[in-house]
Amino acid sequence: MDTQTTVSARRGLWITPAIAVLVATAAATSCDKIPIDPGSAVSAAAGCPDVSSVRAIAKFDWAGEFGIDVKAAARVSAGLQAAISLQGFAAKLDADLMAACGGLAKDLGASGTWSNGEEACKAASSAMGKLKAEMGGKIAISLDVQPPHCSASMNAMADCVAECDVDLEPGSVAVECEAGKLSGECSAQCTGRCDLKASAKCEGTCSGSCSASFSGSCGGDCKGKCDGSNVDGACQGKCEGSCSANAEGSCGGSCSGSCQMDTAAQCDGQCTGGCSVEMKAPRCEGEITPPKASAECNASCDASVSAELQCTKPRIALKVDGAANAAAAAKFTAALEANLPAIIQIAVGMKDQSLRVAGSVREVIGGVQVTIKSLKSSPSVGARITACVAAPFKGAFDAAASVKANVNVSVEVKASASASAGGSASAG
Repeated sequence: MDTQTTVSARRGLWITPAIAVLVATAAATSCDKIPIDPGSAVSAAAGCPDVSSVRAIAKFDWAGEFGIDVKAAARVSAGLQAAISLQGFAAKLDADLMAACGGLAKDLGASGTWSNGEEACKAASSAMGKLKAEMGGKIAISLDVQPPHCSASMNAMADCVAECDVDLEPGSVAVECEAGKLSGECSAQCTGRCDLKASAKCEGTCSGSCSASFSGSCGGDCKGKCDGSNVDGACQGKCEGSCSANAEGSCGGSCSGSCQMDTAAQCDGQCTGGCSVEMKAPRCEGEITPPKASAECNASCDASVSAELQCTKPRIALKVDGAANAAAAAKFTAALEANLPAIIQIAVGMKDQSLRVAGSVREVIGGVQVTIKSLKSSPSVGARITACVAAPFKGAFDAAASVKANVNVSVEVKASASASAGGSASAG
């Protein structure tokens, strides 16, 4: 079956398109309700819908309540849904980052509480700097990262857009996935990458760890030969034997992690690429190219489902050499191994998607504000609508700024993790 695939909102109609997509997992359930400051927002009062609920906004009769045309009403409704969805996405991103960076900071010896992800990450970076100073100025830190693969449900995006845009015909919503980016459960022959459920034979390139007959680069400990010399530990060259982590090469034993297969074969795990039969629970890796719905509707669904992205767990191999304080080095290593993967998931796996979603929602809200100002009804109508949307629109702009700040600080923490006390870094 061709790997350029589209899934319809009716789940079962598959055709062959040509444009890239990343879509998300559960429909907008996790982001349906968000906390709104009652002192600054209008909820169900004054002729406004409950602006903390995406569903309430979608069901509200904007045209009937305010006497505006249907198209303008649809833009206002979908734009407001996008604003609420972005706030839900930003809140989840912030909570995840605050937990990861807060855990890292505390494991490194920091105390206190932090109000958001950015504060927690800055505390973690500060704690890393202090512990590096304890290790001494001659430390050399190397960090090898096997990045996460993040994917999203095609069905969820199709369903969300079908519900959001009233102009679309039922069953006509198609979500597209570029060739090679489709993933899911493949009950037959998989071509491409297999993210293994458990260690298994890999006829291709193994990424993760390999138990025997390995040949390639190794970010963990190599046991066998390194560039032809006997080794039991770090290998900066070609490892032959076994590799404990972040392997990248051929494996004659059991591979754990993922396998980039040379030929079509069974995949006991998540198949990404192509499948000889229709994949179950199809997902997609890449950038979303939405179906032919309104920009406001696409932005709303993109934000709400992006909060449910599923990512494989990043794998890291961290080495600290030349530490004068062995206890400090052990504490540093343990803290990063426990907490850094969750930070890398945002800094690497979700970075581009998060920034894109925040930017698209900001743009959509700007367009809706222009629509409200240009309404040909009485000025009081525009003022009433503005009263309904002002607080959530401001909240969305704040959320976009939060997303950008959290992504940036997660990248900074990743860079700090591999920087020596003097500031140099070595990371894979």
